[in-house]
Amino acid sequence: MRTTNRKTPAALMAAMLAGAAATGAATAQDAGTVTLYDKPEPFTFDAETQARQKLVLVALEKEPADLVIKGAKVLNVYTLQWMENHDIVIAEGRIAWVGPSGEWGGKAAKTVDAEGEWAVPGFGESHKHIESSHVTPEYEAAMVLPQGTTWIAEGSHEFSNVAGPQNADFWQMARDAGSPLKVYTAIGSATPPTAYEVGGGYYGYDEVEDMLAKDRRVAGLGEVMDWPAVWDPENPGYQRLWETMQATRDARAVIEGHGSGLVDLPEINGFAAAGLSSDHSIRLAEEAWDKMGRGVFLELKPDALQVSIPYFLEKGLQDWSNISVTTDDRDALASLKLGTMDYNIKVALRAGAPLEATYAMASYYPARHWHIEDQVGSIAPGRSADIVLLSDPEKVAITDVYADGELVGDDGKYVGPIPEIEYPDWAHNTMNVGREIVAEDFAVRVPAGTDEATVALLEPFYFEDDFMTATLAVDADGNVLRDEAQSISKVGLTDRYQGKGAVSAMFWQNIGPTTPGSAASCSVAHDLHNIWSVGSSDRAMAMATNKVAEMDGGCALVREHEVVASVRYEIGGLMSQRPAQEVAADIEAMYDQADRMEWHGENPGWPHRMIAAFLTASPWKWVLVAPYEGNPDGFINLITGETHSVAWPADES
Repeated sequence: MRTTNRKTPAALMAAMLAGAAATGAATAQDAGTVTLYDKPEPFTFDAETQARQKLVLVALEKEPADLVIKGAKVLNVYTLQWMENHDIVIAEGRIAWVGPSGEWGGKAAKTVDAEGEWAVPGFGESHKHIESSHVTPEYEAAMVLPQGTTWIAEGSHEFSNVAGPQNADFWQMARDAGSPLKVYTAIGSATPPTAYEVGGGYYGYDEVEDMLAKDRRVAGLGEVMDWPAVWDPENPGYQRLWETMQATRDARAVIEGHGSGLVDLPEINGFAAAGLSSDHSIRLAEEAWDKMGRGVFLELKPDALQVSIPYFLEKGLQDWSNISVTTDDRDALASLKLGTMDYNIKVALRAGAPLEATYAMASYYPARHWHIEDQVGSIAPGRSADIVLLSDPEKVAITDVYADGELVGDDGKYVGPIPEIEYPDWAHNTMNVGREIVAEDFAVRVPAGTDEATVALLEPFYFEDDFMTATLAVDADGNVLRDEAQSISKVGLTDRYQGKGAVSAMFWQNIGPTTPGSAASCSVAHDLHNIWSVGSSDRAMAMATNKVAEMDGGCALVREHEVVASVRYEIGGLMSQRPAQEVAADIEAMYDQADRMEWHGENPGWPHRMIAAFLTASPWKWVLVAPYEGNPDGFINLITGETHSVAWPADES
């Protein structure tokens, strides 16, 4: 403190006024009242403050604007009303003034006539994995901005399990290089997904605290998925997971949840009591209602929108502000064909959601949930000038999209910049398999001389408490054989992190190719992203796995012991630094090749479901993970921690 004689504010003001009224060079000391503060050191305002200082002057017509969007019908997401014939005044990439057309009397470098169009805030994804688009953020921007999406809350636990300490830095590289798409990172709570897995990262209190403090664009903790580790103090993941949640609370940031399968009231109440603020894994309308009624923010995907919205209307819902529409996972091929947030909005409207509330569910409500509503989510002063112009809001007919006050989407085409980015080696060189995988790595064996084996059996999205079993033939060397008649194939998981080429294998039903000598493999395996493979031949599975490793990640398809298609995901084994159209073309070509093959199950063709079939989260119980010390088969119960062999002689069952 630099004062020598403290006074009350009123006394200080009186002394200053007295001094100002006195003649000559009288000082506060002369008046016998107070010693004023010394002159402070010069202070430099940050870019945010300087931008807002400029906005004040533009709003007051004392400084010129960069752009005026004139005469639009503007959605006010605070009142859920349309403001007829309004102007939007923009400077420094922000909105400076909104009001009736012609009432702002300042000057602008450019004016755009939007008469006859509707203006809504840029769409924001409340929960999305850019990794699931399989393109890097600068190419994600080029894909989604013409569809109206101007910001994304990135659920980063896919890449965090690959890059660990560099995760938060990665998601801002494109934006810092000039990409118009805003990415708000949700730190991957599932790093690793469970205490029974080891990947490329580990987040506890210190790691989360550091990332939240480093950059305001890190908005919170991504979907807490390991429900057994939340409620059970004896679970080996309990300590780490609660550390990450405490670090997030200490930073006053948002803790996201993942409540798949939690539909009973005790679990829903426990979920909310833990501080898990949202759920994007809703499947049932009653579940959505019960969770929302207990303070859980809903992030509804298309399937959930279609069942939940009619139920909400039936219930007479008055306040839609605890709901958002979102994408979660959608690859580049589907995103280009269907759309992203624009598609989700159409689904919500078709389901009967109110028009104005639906657009708020796609912008303001998710921004408010993430505590970033001062930056995005509304057409209001101080916010980023992210504006979607529509010719028909009921049809989500987008004409133009502005991000930071610049035109980036013109009649469905991207017209913004795509910065050139050289991603570092740690983003590229992530496939540390360590050796060439061979057919024998996928063998499932029992002692030689055994005629039949009992095997543990799973299938994609199998949630029962106990695994299934089947009886399979055994060859003379003790190798347990597939059984096409029972629709039983073999699945493998190859560790990509430890450099030891560890492989686990077991039998699954109703999945995989029946074409001889065939296999599919991919390095996208939520959420740890080891390399999965499924095939009619061990040799083919090895070929497909080696192709994925050789490409630094991606997907590969083998038919009759020949690689017939592949898609390269060289960034983290999850994304490619290429335009979405190129990646989509490769995906479609792979699907086309897969359609020429024969497959188990009711959904022939490329096994999309395998990408999410290795989730180690509720409601999964028995899962296959990469082998580790104490669990050489990699087969484990996530609830109890119990391990089990994948095959044993039938006479021992």
